Amino acid sequence: MGETRTLLRLGALALMWGSSFLWIKLALAAFTPVQLVLGRLVLGAAVLLLLCLLSRHRLPSGRRTWVHLAVAALFHNALPFVLFAVGEQTVDSGVTGVLNSTTPLWALAVALLWRTEKRLTGARAAGLVLGLAGTVLIFAPWQSSGLLSWGALGILAAAASYGFVMVYEGRYLSGTGASPVALAAAQMITASGFLLLAVPVGGLSPIHTDTGAFVALAMLGVFSTGVAFALNYRLLATEGAVATSTVGYLLPVVSVLLGAVFLGETIDVRVIIGMAVVLAGVALTRLRPRAGEVVTVPLPGDAPAAPR
Repeated sequence: MGETRTLLRLGALALMWGSSFLWIKLALAAFTPVQLVLGRLVLGAAVLLLLCLLSRHRLPSGRRTWVHLAVAALFHNALPFVLFAVGEQTVDSGVTGVLNSTTPLWALAVALLWRTEKRLTGARAAGLVLGLAGTVLIFAPWQSSGLLSWGALGILAAAASYGFVMVYEGRYLSGTGASPVALAAAQMITASGFLLLAVPVGGLSPIHTDTGAFVALAMLGVFSTGVAFALNYRLLATEGAVATSTVGYLLPVVSVLLGAVFLGETIDVRVIIGMAVVLAGVALTRLRPRAGEVVTVPLPGDAPAAPR
């Protein structure tokens, strides 16, 4: 029952985050990237503060916790959100989801360097490789021309930022004693402050009247940001950073499908096969190690476990 509940939460998180690329593309019809991200963060913070009020959770206290929250806000919210919005001005939403699915590889590299408690078993390694293979099949760079643009590179940088910060959050924020919702709310408030600093640079342009764009921004802020980040912290606390980051492998499935249905982006048999390969990789990463299973990539030394 517990495993089923975890898989459902991972699926819900993948749906909310995967659809964010569609909402970003639609919202860009009315907003600049800075305006879009600021609105997204403010709405997300409002949702999380409401959840804190309803559940009677207080915002975290302590200077050290807020320092870690500032790092998380920068690399999990402000910076990647802006990079995604800028990138999607020239890159399809489905391709954005595919590029974002490299997040687990970045997270795994950071986790190994930081010696976290989540070890790389044979099944998990095979799952990550299989997931990457499926992602490459969806991407099919050998059939694309001109994809290596500044927009695409910015999206890859956003994925790398996610990979780093997911491990950072698991190491420094999961054991603070604060509730996941309170942590997410504090992080979103801090990220909103970062974006306010960017308003003079890219947030003063006139906002165009577009009902669809306003609805997209609302969906992006409420569900893909507020609810999703609360769920993300919950999964980090129970499953660990590397396992949670495998949600990134589900994102191309969601983003490619939504892009094809609502934006007319191309989808073919190769993409469908790639999605199946990605899901098979996710299934492998979910396998729990058997007793006595040998770690294929040993971590140097006996580092203390990251707080959970």
